[in-house]
Amino acid sequence: MSEGVLQIPSMKDRCSAGEWQARVDCAACYRLVDLYGMSDMMANHISVRVPGEESFLINPYGMMYEEITASSLIKVDLAGNIISKPDFGALDYGINQAGYVIHSAIHEARPEVGCVIHTHSWASMAVSALDCGLLPITQTAMRFLKVGYHEYQGVVLDEAEKASLVRDLGTGEALILRNHGALVVGRTSGEAFNWTHRLELACRSQIAAMSCNTKLRDVPPHVLEQTWNNYQPGTRRPYGLMEWAALLRKLDRIDSSYRS
Repeated sequence: MSEGVLQIPSMKDRCSAGEWQARVDCAACYRLVDLYGMSDMMANHISVRVPGEESFLINPYGMMYEEITASSLIKVDLAGNIISKPDFGALDYGINQAGYVIHSAIHEARPEVGCVIHTHSWASMAVSALDCGLLPITQTAMRFLKVGYHEYQGVVLDEAEKASLVRDLGTGEALILRNHGALVVGRTSGEAFNWTHRLELACRSQIAAMSCNTKLRDVPPHVLEQTWNNYQPGTRRPYGLMEWAALLRKLDRIDSSYRS
């Protein structure tokens, strides 16, 4: 360690070009989730599928989101076996069981999903505890008109819960984990972060509106459906395609160490 920064050997020469790019994108996602106020210290996880493999990258349990780098990520297979990880020295970080259960379930069931993001932000936790769930009271929230819900079954340590997680997510891109938080998936890291950011805004705006203790303004059902449809694949450009490059530039201006 040097001045509070972990010195982690580069993994660039120990993986394919495709995996390295996945590592950079995954690390960027961690930094962005922290930057936009959605991290929970070292809790929660973001995973990215390794191209051409039945494996994914996930954070070492013990590092803060703000210090995640491309080389710090651990590669695991769908059975939870660690395939490769950097030398953490005496810290010898591993992976979190709950993170493995949630993320492996999605990666195994949804091969088109490239990135999975799970958050415990204050806004998503608050909405997850409301019986009404996420309300389509803003244009941003209308993107999630058909969001899924997963009932709380305790800390996700039992692999038996994988089936219900996969069932409740279905073919969607977002899942409200009741009394817990949120889970979002995307074909790319950029797409997943875009969905996560929008879901967070939807949750924050709902909590803000409900705190005013006045009647909420409803939107006609047919308008809700039209708006939701405008955000579906095939209707418009893929989420995150344009934003991702700009977000990486933003990170590079702040601290480009995520690329190491």
